[in-house]
Amino acid sequence: MDMPSLITLNNGPKVRPTFSAPEVNRRLGLLRAHMAEQSLEAVVLTSIHNINYYGDFLYCSFGRSYALVVTQDTSVLITTNIDGGQGYRRCYGENLIYTDWQRDNYVVAVKEALPGKARRVGFEQDHLNLDNLRKFEHARPDVEWVDVASATMRMRMIKSDEEIALIKIGAAVADIGGAACVDAIAENVPEYEVALASTAAMVREIAKRVPHSELRDTWTWFQSGINTDGAHNPVTTRRVQRGDILSLNCFPMIAGYYTALERTLFFGEPSARHLELWEINCKVHRRGLELIRPGARCCDIAAELNEIYRSHGLLQYRTFGYGHSFGVLSHYYGREAGLELREDIETVLVPGMVVSMEPMIMLPEGMAGAGGYREHDILVVTEQGADNITAFPFGPEHNIISA
Repeated sequence: MDMPSLITLNNGPKVRPTFSAPEVNRRLGLLRAHMAEQSLEAVVLTSIHNINYYGDFLYCSFGRSYALVVTQDTSVLITTNIDGGQGYRRCYGENLIYTDWQRDNYVVAVKEALPGKARRVGFEQDHLNLDNLRKFEHARPDVEWVDVASATMRMRMIKSDEEIALIKIGAAVADIGGAACVDAIAENVPEYEVALASTAAMVREIAKRVPHSELRDTWTWFQSGINTDGAHNPVTTRRVQRGDILSLNCFPMIAGYYTALERTLFFGEPSARHLELWEINCKVHRRGLELIRPGARCCDIAAELNEIYRSHGLLQYRTFGYGHSFGVLSHYYGREAGLELREDIETVLVPGMVVSMEPMIMLPEGMAGAGGYREHDILVVTEQGADNITAFPFGPEHNIISA
């Protein structure tokens, strides 16, 4: 069949973007400055987070590949024919579509978007798989491929005023999801019903506050009893029982931007040991909130909080780091590993960074006070300190639900 490998489909007008043109140009300007410093004639971005960050398009892979090819003068989003005109309507710049009529039309599209004279091209070493990298090298054997993943991560770590405004909306939506979650909790109600109530409330609130955005990916993990032992455990059909420890986890997603609210709750009065452990974790949480400020090192925050757990004989029950960066992020893309509150991260906090404080301990079944305890707030680092944008209360004085 004589069918095209590449097409364009400018189907309908451009939609209202997530961010202003000056904001997107600011991001592209940072990327192009790095390209100039490294003598890169182009960059091929392939990850969900970087394509969204620099091109305002959040792709749905379903086994297909995407790219954003940036030069000093152009930005070309490469999408698939199955997406129709969505790529053109949403992206900042041009859109080139590859079809399924021939194998490896994706590589054809990337080659088409690259300048013919390019000799050094950036790519994301932590995302592009070996198969596609080899195909790129075969299609352009004259090109030296240079990693830009760490550099782009560092750019994303400092949030602009527009990003912070969107993140604050997300945090407020998470608080609403948390309230809906609490309202849905009752004896013998399954976890999934509680989660559905929370997610529905958040989606409706996003639609009200950001009506021009795509409504996708918002979710809730509500865990009870033994299921609280993992922070990322999925919702199940387990039913809430009197005396259960509970974990509330609300995750609004707005244009690829993740926010979160996580709280320990109890359905009915906790035992004395449960209450003691909960209070200790809240003590760590409060101190962690105080430590987030400009000039603090991630590793130093972790070290000081470790000492509180150690003094109570609980350090061995800590399950992960104390917090992480926010922005273009989800449970399947976008982690900014250079900004995590862990012992091995020496990054210094500066204004414009957005990080969580989320201490967690977990005691296994058979021990007094068994279960997972976790609190989670989001903070924006400022010139003077940090702005806590999470309003939902934490601790036993607020989150014991009458059975």
